[in-house]
Amino acid sequence: MSDYNEQQPNNEPPEKRYRVGVEAALEVMGGKWKPLIIYHLMDGAKRTSELRRLIPDITQKMLTTQLRALEKDDIIVRNVYTEIPPKVDYELTPYGRSLKPALDLLCYWGEEHLNKVYGDKSKVLEEF
Repeated sequence: MSDYNEQQPNNEPPEKRYRVGVEAALEVMGGKWKPLIIYHLMDGAKRTSELRRLIPDITQKMLTTQLRALEKDDIIVRNVYTEIPPKVDYELTPYGRSLKPALDLLCYWGEEHLNKVYGDKSKVLEEF
């Protein structure tokens, strides 16, 4: 059994009902920014400034909001180091890492889509 499945079940009645599992998945990792943040954290912990560099179109306020939401949903953890000056970084939890297969498939599909639309994904896909 994976680490992320070890949470105790919540015996309270659910506040919301879902018709399909993708609704629940999109609620946690949906939108424009969360998948990008998760993607960039797949290869290790990052500081806020690193994430801003990797996702240049996101504002500081939006990045902070999205990081807090991902932390609340146990997708990422915020690490605070007691040094001077203080250092903070974010990394995926084991539960967050379980999203890797889904993100890999989305990346693959997105690249195939770019090839279909543009004939060659390298015309529009930047290397970073």
